[in-house]
Amino acid sequence: MDLVPSPNASAREPVLAYVGLGANWGNAGAALQTALSRLAQAPGVLACRTSGLYRSAPVDATGPDYLNAVAELRTTLSAMDVLALLQALENQAGRERPYRNAPRTLDLDLLLYGDAHIHAPTLEVPHPRLWGRAFVLLPLAELAPERVSAQALAAVQDQAIARC
Repeated sequence: MDLVPSPNASAREPVLAYVGLGANWGNAGAALQTALSRLAQAPGVLACRTSGLYRSAPVDATGPDYLNAVAELRTTLSAMDVLALLQALENQAGRERPYRNAPRTLDLDLLLYGDAHIHAPTLEVPHPRLWGRAFVLLPLAELAPERVSAQALAAVQDQAIARC
């Protein structure tokens, strides 16, 4: 899949979007670094900041531990164009979906897109499981502490996670 956004993508005002990154199959660290580099260079992405890396056990699955991070994108892409970009990067990393919650060479999720609430067949923003996962909330709180309440962090404090 090509990484070129739709023709009107650059006509939008910049928005802050937050992307969750994870990998637990193959060279997870290299996969995250490659994805972050490609995100930062993608058309329509004006700036990219990244949280630290975290290690966490898979949720509702078995397999190796995940490496996780969150990226903050300042972008002119629409939410659907960001989703298409993320899916293209997953495909380039060899992402397969043999079964639900299978180990992943790369998993990219659009967590937040400005203050938008999107309920489409292929995209839900805020991400529907955002508030129940420490591996997303802790790195998100690094980048945007105002977006993560103390109550949200307290609700996931029993989940095993370590900063790398």
